[in-house]
Amino acid sequence: MTQLILRAGGVPCVSPSMREISLDSDRNLVDFANHLMTGQIDVAIFLTGVGTRLLMECIERHVPNERFRDSLRDIPTIARGPKPLKVLREMGIHPTFCAPEPNTWREILSVLDTHLPIANRTVAVQEYGIPNTSLIAGLEARGASVESIKVYRWGLPLQTDALQENIRRIVRGEIDVVLFTAAQQVVHLMKMAQELDLHSNLLRGLQQTVVASIGPTTSEMLRFHDIAVDFVPSHPKMGHLVHESTQQAQLLQAKKKKMSTRVKPTGPKNEGPKNESTIQHPSYHSPFMQACRREPVPYTPVWLMRQAGRYMAEYRAVRAETTFLQLCKNPQLCSEVMCTAVDRLGVDAAIIFSDLLPILEPMGIELEFTPGDGPKIHNPIRAAEDVNRVLELEDTEPLHFVFETVAATRRDLPESIPLIGFAGAPFTLASYAIEGGASRNFLHTKTLMYRDPTAWHELMQRLSRSIIRYLNAQIAAGAQAVQLFDSWVGCLGTEDYRTFVMPYIKQIVRGLAAEAPLIHFAAGNPALLPLLSEAGGDVIGIDWRIGLAEAWEAVGHHKGVQGNLDPAILLADRKVLAQRTAEVLTQAAGRSGHIFNLGHGVHQQTPVDNVRALVDEVHELSSR
Repeated sequence: MTQLILRAGGVPCVSPSMREISLDSDRNLVDFANHLMTGQIDVAIFLTGVGTRLLMECIERHVPNERFRDSLRDIPTIARGPKPLKVLREMGIHPTFCAPEPNTWREILSVLDTHLPIANRTVAVQEYGIPNTSLIAGLEARGASVESIKVYRWGLPLQTDALQENIRRIVRGEIDVVLFTAAQQVVHLMKMAQELDLHSNLLRGLQQTVVASIGPTTSEMLRFHDIAVDFVPSHPKMGHLVHESTQQAQLLQAKKKKMSTRVKPTGPKNEGPKNESTIQHPSYHSPFMQACRREPVPYTPVWLMRQAGRYMAEYRAVRAETTFLQLCKNPQLCSEVMCTAVDRLGVDAAIIFSDLLPILEPMGIELEFTPGDGPKIHNPIRAAEDVNRVLELEDTEPLHFVFETVAATRRDLPESIPLIGFAGAPFTLASYAIEGGASRNFLHTKTLMYRDPTAWHELMQRLSRSIIRYLNAQIAAGAQAVQLFDSWVGCLGTEDYRTFVMPYIKQIVRGLAAEAPLIHFAAGNPALLPLLSEAGGDVIGIDWRIGLAEAWEAVGHHKGVQGNLDPAILLADRKVLAQRTAEVLTQAAGRSGHIFNLGHGVHQQTPVDNVRALVDEVHELSSR
């Protein structure tokens, strides 16, 4: 590595970060050999060259050499890449399959899906340091019984001086590019930084350097530790990593510097004090923000989902001149339509004018808004290999128009009016991407979720981490609060929600900036409300399918609630509108933490005067 960096014209600061440590007992390996020779193993997977060599040397100290190798030749074998392939061939064993580049667990599963059904078969997996839980889960999801073969474990180098010094160099800003060639390097780097009490400083330092990863597995570990990956080479080889990252380092550094000046980083909810600039903003003491914090308010604050939309003549005039997607990418027009709505309706909060789906475009999803039909995905996700092409949102620059919309709307609004940013929740975004558009029964979504949980969880991870960066960038650009829209999750039952959705909502809640309250809204299934509350959010959005009092009881009075008038009531006469508005307020019982809203967005056919009358009615009734 040192020679490669010198040859590329760089200054190498190379530090060992990991070593293989033999296990104390060979029992596990001998058991595997005996199971193999007695016909109890149907398929064997070899993940590393070092591990394969140690495995063979150890086993052949205890069992007959040729008998073991003959048994291995009798079953299908898979090498993860060229290193285990080379070791096996040296020993006279020619693997049945070799996983193609980039040689991850996904390629192994793809080989199996194409060539070798494994349902009801026992698959042995040679591990490397730590279990590959994703591979094991994928094998088990395909009906296999998995026997893990532990060969060695990972440890820090005996001498860590060089690693410690590299951590300090990154913290001091003396490193331009950091190269990672294994996932375990990331784990040990973070562990050593914690021992030096430099963990937070190291993360900040890495935000200013170009982070280059050898391939997908290493990239996943970096993202797990909240480190954005700036570069991955065209081939997962060290030569490509060094040469290609050196060529692009200057451009990547300039891009990173530009983003750091455009959007200041914010800390997650579980770290540190609130941002003082947000607390000092005049809207901090507005009724809306007070309700988010469950503080007493002079009257119930009200805003409406889709409050700037097709029911307003001003909006229709703007839309006559541009497409919907073009409008979403025009920050000044977005600000204009929202500020017009706020001024005309007299609401207590604004939400940026945008859509749930633009975040999918830089993630590799081909998105089009067709007149009359709404959003359409041209390359839907239907299988594990499709998930592999979904790009995680490492760099928020492609969505700069959203953050500029936040900044422009914040600038144009009265300072006393809070601004809400938003994003689609992982399940709703995944459903759009899988179904290819709107759906009644979500068959494609549920098929992927049930048949290939490994692919589902990988997709949800990529979406969740992207949403965290997206929402935090909106907060940094000037949003006082954010809302997470899970418009389609109501198609799930409670157990599926807990298994397939809740972990990712919790991940988002943990990752969001501390200063901005989160409104967590889901529609369609009131039975999910206790789980929504458990998943997290300062305020839980309620749709109209359940009474507010019952809903708040299900959510828990330790949370605020938002809602929940049926949007269709706005089509009724003023007497019915006033009566149903009063019913919602009566069920709220004057309890701190209620934000009045509809159970979903304003319908296109709604008279604007009825919307204004609703806002006035809420203010008048709740202030008595």
